Parts: sequence; structure tokens; C-alpha cells
Amino acid sequence: MFSRTALARAFALPIEQQCARFSVARACLHSTAAAASTTTKTTSTSPKNAHPTSPLTATPHVQTSSSTTSTTTSTSTSTSTSTTTTTSSSPIDLKKPVAPTFTSPLQLTQSLLAQLPQLTSQRPHYIVSHLHDRPYLLTQGDSIRLPFLMPKVKPGDVLRFNRASVLGSRDFSLKGSPYVDERLYECRVRVVGVDAEPLRVKEKTKRRRRHVQHIKSKHKYTLLRVMDVKIKTAEELLQEGAVVV
Repeated sequence: MFSRTALARAFALPIEQQCARFSVARACLHSTAAAASTTTKTTSTSPKNAHPTSPLTATPHVQTSSSTTSTTTSTSTSTSTSTTTTTSSSPIDLKKPVAPTFTSPLQLTQSLLAQLPQLTSQRPHYIVSHLHDRPYLLTQGDSIRLPFLMPKVKPGDVLRFNRASVLGSRDFSLKGSPYVDERLYECRVRVVGVDAEPLRVKEKTKRRRRHVQHIKSKHKYTLLRVMDVKIKTAEELLQEGAVVV
């Protein structure tokens, strides 16, 4: 049999070890809590001193010890970006007419120079202008309905026809081979608007097929009005630099 002292020591040993373990765990918890409180204090106080002295910029730059260099770089970058935006936003005039370029001056023969006053003095004049290889007999005040929709034009735009095969009046005419030089005349037309035809429906079917297909079409056309048809005189041609051969 065991004595009371031995039994007491046997039962008391695990309790002491457990108490020691609990005391060690409590000490660890106290140390971690203290460390966490110090880190929160440092983090809470750090943003107060972390504000930069200069405004932030989108372009990266080298960090230096002095604040003056950073401010100068930021101002220079802001000015450069402002200048680039102003230069890129400059308006571009897309409707400015392009002047034709000629490699040689206009050559006039003696017979043409002698008969040209008879043609220019008799009015009204007409012109046979070609647009997409289609001839149009035009005089001043005529209206044209093109068989297509002309792209990149708006109502009110003024166009110049520079391809003509015949210039003439009631008794005289001047023919080209195949076209007359565009420096001899001027033909200007104005875009009036756009016209559309009525809606057309076409039925298409096939043999041994009970389905009927309906195809709809509604084409649009450009309307033009001739504003001016002018044949230049011999004096105007000589002033523009024509040469008599």
C-alpha cells in the first residue's frame, strides 16, 4: 500500500505541470497582445507623416532627398502634356478645295484663238460633262438626278465638273479628244439634296418550293443644280499664263 504522502505527490505532479503550462501560454498571449498594440500604434501614426509635400503625377520620376527637384519635374511634365494636347486638338479644314497641278501651261493655236471670241460671245453655253463615264448635257439652271448616291457630300456643297468632251453654244462648238482642257471653262453645280424612290417589293420563289421570298429595295439618289457654265475668253486665258503656239 502507498502512503498518503506518496499518493498526494503522485496526484499533485500533473496539476503543477498543467499550471506551469497555463502560465507559459498566458505569458505568450500577453506578449503577442503587446506586440500587436505597438504595431497598431505605429501604423496609426505613420499615415500622418506619409503625406507627400508635392502633388502626385501620373508620370514616374526618381525620388530624391530634396523636394524642390520633384516639384520642378512635376511642373515640367504638366506643361509638356498641356502643350501636346493643344497641338493635337488643332482643327483641320477638310472641305478646303485642292488646287489642280499642271506640269505645262495651256497651249492655244492660232485658229482656236481666232474663233474663240465667236463661241464666248454667243450665249447661253452648254457643256457635255462626263461623270463616271456617263455624259450629261448641262446648261445653267438645269437640275440633275444622278443614278446613284454620291458619297461624302452634303446639301449645300458646291462641286466643279472638270471633265467635258464638248463645249458649245447655238451655232458653235468645241470638241476635245477625248476631253477638253479644264482650264478653258468652268462648270459649277450645287448639291440640292437626296431623293429616294418608292419602296419596291420583289417576290422570288423556286420550283417545288412553297416558300415565297420578299425582297425590299429603296434606292437613294443625289440631286444637283447647275449654277454656272462659263467658257473663258482669250484675254482671261492669256492672263492666266496660256501660250500661243
